[in-house]
Amino acid sequence: MNERITPPDDGRASDPHVGSNLRNLRKAKGLSLQRLAEASGVSVGMISQVERGLANPSMRLLTSLRRALNISMQELFGDVATAAPSNADPHFVRRRENRPVIDLGTLHKELLTPTDRHHLQIMILRLEPGGESGGKALSYPAEKGGLVLAGKVMLSVDGEVAEMTEGDSFVFDSVRPHFLRNSSDAPAEVLWIIGAVQFDRHL
Repeated sequence: MNERITPPDDGRASDPHVGSNLRNLRKAKGLSLQRLAEASGVSVGMISQVERGLANPSMRLLTSLRRALNISMQELFGDVATAAPSNADPHFVRRRENRPVIDLGTLHKELLTPTDRHHLQIMILRLEPGGESGGKALSYPAEKGGLVLAGKVMLSVDGEVAEMTEGDSFVFDSVRPHFLRNSSDAPAEVLWIIGAVQFDRHL
């Protein structure tokens, strides 16, 4: 996997929280940068840049690292379950103000799924103009679906391309190579659902 190291378009470094999470999780697994690079197909240099908050990782790159580390989506977001006070919400609820967010420059991922680990993951993807899921197609075991909440996006699945606008929905097998892109001049939002991710079943 070849990833270009580029700064965010607005000159900001990537969310350092993502990088520090990855570094801590890698160390907790007892993996060196080299071993994680071999397992994920991401270069040592790119992993180091991400961990130090010097590069904006794509969704594709984060997926590769998450799979190699065998971690849940919540762990990637730094969303760890803790003992809840007696007046806390039920475990199946996540309040709007408690949604963790990963800022990937032109792509923002907001986790809607509660803290408990689930095979079903629900997010809101916010794509700025030109934002995309990584440029190159993703492919791994999962069911994916979604709903365009605002704006326009282009979804490519196994070479088939669909231009979608607000209110349009989709479902596909994630084993088929795919990527998402906002080619318009306005921001877009997509409700993004991932189900039955096999490598999470053993966590």
